[in-house]
Formats: sequence, structure tokens, C-alpha cells
Amino acid sequence: MNDVAADAAKQAVERVFSEHWGRLLALLTGQLRSLEIAEESLADAFEQAVRHWERDGVPDRPKAWLLTTARRRGLDRLRREATLARKLPLLVVDTEPERGADAALVGEEADAAAIPDERLRLLFTCCHPALASEARVALTLRMVGGLTTAEIARAFLVSEPTMAARITRAKKKVATAGIPYRVPTDADLPDRLGGVLAVLYLVFTEGHSATSGASPVRAALCEEAIRLTRVVSDLLPTEPEPAALLALMLLHHSRRDARTDDEGQLVLLADQDRSRWNRAEIEEGVAFVEHAASFRRVSAYLLQAAIAAEHASARSAAETDWAAIVALYERLERLTGSPVVRLNRAVAVAEREGPDRGFALLAGLDEVLGDYQPLRLARADFLRRMGERAAARLEYARARDLAGNDAERAFLSRRLAELDAD
Repeated sequence: MNDVAADAAKQAVERVFSEHWGRLLALLTGQLRSLEIAEESLADAFEQAVRHWERDGVPDRPKAWLLTTARRRGLDRLRREATLARKLPLLVVDTEPERGADAALVGEEADAAAIPDERLRLLFTCCHPALASEARVALTLRMVGGLTTAEIARAFLVSEPTMAARITRAKKKVATAGIPYRVPTDADLPDRLGGVLAVLYLVFTEGHSATSGASPVRAALCEEAIRLTRVVSDLLPTEPEPAALLALMLLHHSRRDARTDDEGQLVLLADQDRSRWNRAEIEEGVAFVEHAASFRRVSAYLLQAAIAAEHASARSAAETDWAAIVALYERLERLTGSPVVRLNRAVAVAEREGPDRGFALLAGLDEVLGDYQPLRLARADFLRRMGERAAARLEYARARDLAGNDAERAFLSRRLAELDAD
């Protein structure tokens, strides 16, 4: 096999995995009525794709190829292990599985029409209250977001075997507890909403600030979180929180093209070329902020979205209304009591009143947040601006050791080099 064919097959598999893992798994789970078998079968199909597509070429409809292969694999397992099939707890599905192996993937129009509802089922299944909070997040990141177990483990600062065991227990719980594979009823939906939104926000955060890899942004994951949040917002038009979260995501995501330069190096917010910000997404995000605010129910998502809107509305870094941002962070800290919010408030205060004032607000956060990388980075920046270069260097070095992706490590290395040169 030549290297060109191998590279083409690998790139095609990686592209379909990053863009469609959740869609394919959701549809397959509904067909096989087993989350565990669906995941194993789909993973096996992706492994087969690497070999077959290198030999035979990438098929015209790779998603259909993967779904058909995975479905056959799953059905073969159920038929081969008849005893297992009788004993295996199956998901309660409110509709019969589709008989056509790739009926939902006949074309792009059919694909868009059929799969979103299935992914919503998968999302609510992964976020079911019968699961522990950490299990919901991990299961959603794995099943809906398509993150590897290693990536999820890094995001939660635990070992990979620990996270693998957590995900396995969650999948077994879904089966043995009889958690239904369906969207909750209208009566149950509001109570389930908070947990779902929390999981979606964490999926978005992983995409917005990647825990590993060369780039600080995983745009496809952000877009998946935005798409699913949009579905939830459409489903509950009289609830302000989905709209507020959607606004927050859109406003953050609008800056993605300006967050790195042409060489892939990280660019801080103050230095970004704002002409590269997506104005359509900013306008939509601001509109969702206003829509959510019209309900007059203050929430953490609404306040965070309002802060993001202040940044997005400033024509330049110098024109940023730091007084408004500080005031919003003060309200957010009173609402949540979060030490991370206080850290962010300190950064805003430093911009408004000077680094020494921001540094003072960090007092005591080490005891709560420990070796939290953004805290180290904020301390380093304040110390550098205060002229405490030796102390700043120590903090930058520690922040670099804790950095998750290559672009962030490279940025911090440049900061260290600048301090050394001075």
C-alpha cells in the first residue's frame, strides 16, 4: 500500500470520527438497543475503515459505510452470543429500531433530518439523574463528544484507568438501571435541564480550550455543543437558560479564527485581529443574551454571556468596558461563590485598576484551587506587570508544565524567553 493511500484513509477516518461519531453512535444505539454493544461495534467499524479504505479507497458515503459495518458487527454479536442477548439488559426505546442498515444515511438531507433526534435521545440518556454527576459528564464526552478516555481523564485530572472504569460503570448503570433511551416528557424536561446544560457546557469548554493536541481549539467539538444546545433551546423556547448558554457559546466561538496566528501560535484576546471575529455569530449571540435577559431571571449562564457580549461588542481592546465587566463578575461571584469566578474577576480588576489590585484578589485561592493552571498564569502575568520578574518566571514555568496543548506551551515558552532576555 502506498503512503498516499494510507494518509488519505487515515485523514478520512479521523475527519468522520471527529464530525460524526456522536451521530452514528446515537443512531446505532437506537437500532441495537445497547449502548455498550453500539459503542464497541462502532469503534470496531472505525478500525476496519482504516484498513479497508487504505486498500479500496474512501467510499463515496463513508458515514453509511461505517453505520452498515457497525450495525452488522453488533447484530452478529447478538446472534453469535444468543445467551448473552437473552440476559443482556436492553435499552427501553419508544420506537422500533430501523430495519434498513443505513436508512438514515441515504443522503445528506436525510442524514440531517434523521440523526438530530437520535442524538438528543443519547444526550438525555447520558445525562440521566440516576447517574452520578461525574459519570454523566464523562459518558457524554465519550459517547456524544467522541473524546478518548485519555482526553477525558486529562480534563478531570485523574488517571486513564480510573476514567475508563468510571465510563464502564456508567454504561453498565444505563443498562442495569433500565434508563430509557428517549427524550423526557414535557413534565420531566425542566427538572432534567440543568444537568444537560452543565454537560453541554463542559463539552464546549473542551473544544474551546483543548486539553491536548497541537491546537487550543477543537472547532468541531464546539460546533457539536452549539448544535445540541440549539436543539435544547428550540425544544424549550420559554426557558431562558438554554438561550443564555447558547449565547455564551456563540460569543466565545466567534473568536476562534483569531485565537491563533498563521503559524498556529496562540494570540491573546487583547492582541487578536477583531476583523477575524465572526460578526454573524456575535450578532446572534447578543440577540440570545437579550432574549434570555427578557425573562428577568438571572443565572450564571446569563451573566457569563453578558460578559462575553461586552468583550465582543468592543471595537478594540482599549475600548473594552472593564467597569461593566467587573460589575458583572461581582454579581456572578455573589451568585455562585465560585473561586474560579473570583480569579476571573481579579483579571478584570487588574485591567481596570492595575495588576497589584488584581493580585490582591488572588489571596487564598491557592488553598482552594491548588495547582490550577489559569491561576498560575494569572499570577505570572500580574507579577510580570508589577516588575517582579523572578517570581513571574517561576509562575510561568509552572503554568507551562501544566499547559494542556502545544500552542499554549509554546506561548508560555515565548513568555519565559522574553523574561530571560530582559
